[in-house]
Amino acid sequence: MRLYHSGDRGEPVRDIQRRLTGLGIHLRVDGFYGSTTVAAVREFQETRGLPADGIVGPETWRTLVDAGFRLGDRMLYRRSPMMRGDDVSRLQQSLDSLGFDAGKADGLFGPDTLRAVLDFQHNRGMTEDGFAGREVAEELLLMSKATGKPGREAVREHEWIDSLPQPIAGARIYVDPDRGESSTPDSTWSAATRLASDLRLSGARVLLSRSVDTSPNQRFRAKRANRLDVQVVVSITVPLDDTEGVFYFGTQLSTSEAGKAIAIHLAGRLNVPALPRAVPILKETRSPAVVIAVAEPSPEMGSEIANAIVDLYANGLDEEVESRK
Repeated sequence: MRLYHSGDRGEPVRDIQRRLTGLGIHLRVDGFYGSTTVAAVREFQETRGLPADGIVGPETWRTLVDAGFRLGDRMLYRRSPMMRGDDVSRLQQSLDSLGFDAGKADGLFGPDTLRAVLDFQHNRGMTEDGFAGREVAEELLLMSKATGKPGREAVREHEWIDSLPQPIAGARIYVDPDRGESSTPDSTWSAATRLASDLRLSGARVLLSRSVDTSPNQRFRAKRANRLDVQVVVSITVPLDDTEGVFYFGTQLSTSEAGKAIAIHLAGRLNVPALPRAVPILKETRSPAVVIAVAEPSPEMGSEIANAIVDLYANGLDEEVESRK
């Protein structure tokens, strides 16, 4: 799709405005992409963990469409491409809180979510077809009122945090040099390969997300991380919106607690903030993941990241991290 930004006019802009107002963001629906629309888009992007540039591109548009779905409004099921939306996130959260492991609340109806729906239907004596419509939504609501327990995914992430310190030898760590939109990926590549080299010297089993001459997209790299069953994902990129930081998966609906703890630990060493985001490499990986976004990645930074990760495994979380979890 094309990008929509300040100065644009027409029905597509009006559609964007309607969707934003439907989410409770105050905005005049007039088909003109002016300063109030820019501010409204930025507000939406901030709440959804997206770069807040005020421009509606493919990721913001996809997230805006996803945000309009409510659990029970449509039939959810496993298909290719996967169904996605806020209703899927709510389904995952509800199942997870009841002990049916749907994995990360990423808003994608994948195999983990299908298994959780089938388990739930079997447990409740419902038709075991893997379809989650109004009947499943109502049954989930009825059961959810009786429990306030944390979900299986949250418990699993807290168990990972509580397992620290642990040996780094043999740990499967996925290092992701994000090429992004840059035509000169050498900065992220050199930083990532130094990180990988230093981690290997410490005994970790490091897997790179790509080779020096390829540029697969984030979703492909996230799927590869899942196939390889890695323990941690560390991505290095150059920020597109000038916001430097260590990012972890976080939205209004869900947060990766392990990812957040790792991000805070690394951010303190790199002197940048730890911030929530929902880009695909964070959202669609099953393991805890962080994205380190700095304007000028360097091999020296790669070594600093490696030292921080080795320290994390050897000594656990910093006191500051523990206090901010």
